Amino acid sequence: MEITKVDSVAQLAQCLEIRNQVFVEEQKVPQELENDEYDASSDACDHILLTYNGVPAGTGRWIAYNQQTAKIQRVAVLSEFRGKGLGKVLLQGLEKHAKLAGYTWCILDSQCHAESFYSQLGYSTVSEQPFEDAGIMHVRMQKKIG
Repeated sequence: MEITKVDSVAQLAQCLEIRNQVFVEEQKVPQELENDEYDASSDACDHILLTYNGVPAGTGRWIAYNQQTAKIQRVAVLSEFRGKGLGKVLLQGLEKHAKLAGYTWCILDSQCHAESFYSQLGYSTVSEQPFEDAGIMHVRMQKKIG
């Protein structure tokens, strides 16, 4: 497994293809909701690409939420690579890059079915009730990373 901070158009395209397969094809998120201004270039935010035996397998990104907090978004692992611990490695890579950039907290909006996954990695639910995003129920979670 290898975590790479995306710095090229080709790597960003690999990330967007993973997200398209997971969110648009599998979860039926409308394409126009999946991509946004943070996907315009590898400089728009910090995208991470995870490869497994040299094959693109997962991705995620983080943006500045406020001075202390990075917001992790678009965490996705291709179905054929699930169950191998890649999600944990991917999330730890995102946290590491956010911490290196000076952030002390991470937040994320977890799909409700993934809440226990993030809880096992130290995230606490902070939203009072689930909320809908792109037709899928989510909860806001946070973790101190520094």
